[in-house]
Amino acid sequence: MWAAAPLLLLLLLLLPLALARRWRRGAARLEPAGRAVLITGCDSGFGHLLALRLHRLGFTVFAGCLCPGGDGARRLQREAAAEPGRLRVLRLDVTRARDVREAKEMVLSHLPERGFWGLVNNAGISTFGETGWLSMETYEKFADVNLLGSIRTTLEFLPLLRKYKGRIVFMSSIIAYFTLGNGIYSMTKAAIEKFCDALRLEMKKFGVQVCIIQPGNYARSTRIQPPVSAEEIWSELSEEEKAVYNREYVQERADFFNSILSEGSTNGHEVVDAMVDALTSPAPKARYMVAKLKEKALVLVCALFPTVVMDSVLSYALSKVKLA
Repeated sequence: MWAAAPLLLLLLLLLPLALARRWRRGAARLEPAGRAVLITGCDSGFGHLLALRLHRLGFTVFAGCLCPGGDGARRLQREAAAEPGRLRVLRLDVTRARDVREAKEMVLSHLPERGFWGLVNNAGISTFGETGWLSMETYEKFADVNLLGSIRTTLEFLPLLRKYKGRIVFMSSIIAYFTLGNGIYSMTKAAIEKFCDALRLEMKKFGVQVCIIQPGNYARSTRIQPPVSAEEIWSELSEEEKAVYNREYVQERADFFNSILSEGSTNGHEVVDAMVDALTSPAPKARYMVAKLKEKALVLVCALFPTVVMDSVLSYALSKVKLA
């Protein structure tokens, strides 16, 4: 009898999930017409794809671009030309409070009849490098774009989101759980996850839902992380770091990281599907993990096993070059 207890407990835990999934499939989805969504980081990648998708679905889209005169912004404007007024491209550098305020003013001045429905904090940057290879200025820049930029934009639009009981979607990553040479990116994604966890609980009483998107390796679908050059890394190292590391080590680490990038999925629409569900589902998930099975397995190891196990797995995968 007692031997069956763990199985019974597992079934009791899975039953609510199965019922919730069935209800989600049967419930009516949101009517996009007359609802506005602001997306950051629409120059390329997931933000660009999402802006196009939401526009085609019928949303009023405010597409924030770092370079409103760039190729990505011009493509969005060409898309918008068929239906003037429903897709607007605006300059939005999430590190500038003035840009964020002006974005809110534009939204307010062109708000459709059903109001402001969604904020998608998608803008982000990535780079490669071990901890001591990166300058303090680089850490500050990454924190400002990936973490504080999302917080800055969220705080500005929070009154509107509470008023219309809307949605907030944050772009995170499975790299929030572990790191393979881009610890600075992992750091910012882990921090945004904790910000979202607090925000999600606090916003429930206002009817505002907060969702996190956790893509796996989609490097080939975006421009967030270009291939790295060992020569450039070496040339930028301080003399103190060059005294510790050698060129062979830096080359091997760069090759390893580039091999990971080359394995990235080119189907960015899988991630966009999750973002659309977060905005339109009657019962959106708190987290959408869009990743390969082996990537999900790594996350599971992080969650269930002692840290020493994950450290052993990652250490085995990393450099074999001796420093001395």
